[in-house]
Amino acid sequence: MHRLAETLKEILHNPLGMSGLIIVTLLFTCAAFAPVLAPHDYKAVNVRAILAPPNSDHIFGTDELGRDVLSRMIYGSRISLAVGFVAIGIATLIGIILGAVSGYYGRWVDSCLMRLVDIMLCIPSFFLILAVIAFIGQSIWNIMAIIGLTSWMGVSRLVRAEFLTLREREFVLAARASGASDLRIIFGHILPNAMAPVFVSAILGIAAAVLIESSLSFLGLGVQPPIPSWGNILTSGKDNIETAWWLSVFPGCAILITVLGYNLLGEGLQDILNPRLRKK
Repeated sequence: MHRLAETLKEILHNPLGMSGLIIVTLLFTCAAFAPVLAPHDYKAVNVRAILAPPNSDHIFGTDELGRDVLSRMIYGSRISLAVGFVAIGIATLIGIILGAVSGYYGRWVDSCLMRLVDIMLCIPSFFLILAVIAFIGQSIWNIMAIIGLTSWMGVSRLVRAEFLTLREREFVLAARASGASDLRIIFGHILPNAMAPVFVSAILGIAAAVLIESSLSFLGLGVQPPIPSWGNILTSGKDNIETAWWLSVFPGCAILITVLGYNLLGEGLQDILNPRLRKK
């Protein structure tokens, strides 16, 4: 808790980290209090307000069914939050386990696991996701699982590099001498000291997951209407680009600001958690 408080205090004095934290906090607030913040029912169809431009009643205008765009975007933030955290949680867990085993044991174990990483990196992730969705079907849970199962390679390499550096340190040798098991050394001694770059990578990975989900929904392969997603709102914008600019501009800006927020927070944390990158 003391370390967490110190990190938060340093973020408040880091321009990049502070900017990202504000954006991410606003996203969390929108997702958590969507029923309170949304001015209209996001599912309510109003045939008398189809493709209405931004006005006092519909600040961000309406879509092709007369639904309020602002309300749908606020509820869509829940999708972005869920996909980002669940998908990257899966990816981080897989990456930590494989990277830790690879870096700790080395030799043939390291060679086999790193070749697996190389193979996965050779496959275009987005097209792999499209292929898997075509076989198992479209649902938010499938999307989260697929993104997680195709995004762990960077984390595994980071963890492996940290383990290769830390496994010969004095505290690890002392743990071995005291008879500690490999499992205890890996997860009790080395991993806690290797988590700083992993945490930063996870924050940056959330931004990538938001982009992937938005891209899938835009293509009609992600979250399906009437559930709102920034990606499927953009699809409506594509179909009405000449008459309803607000359907493209507002959700596009929401994706841009969200991804920027996670990237800024990640960069700020990297400056704080890695002393070698701190400006003198």
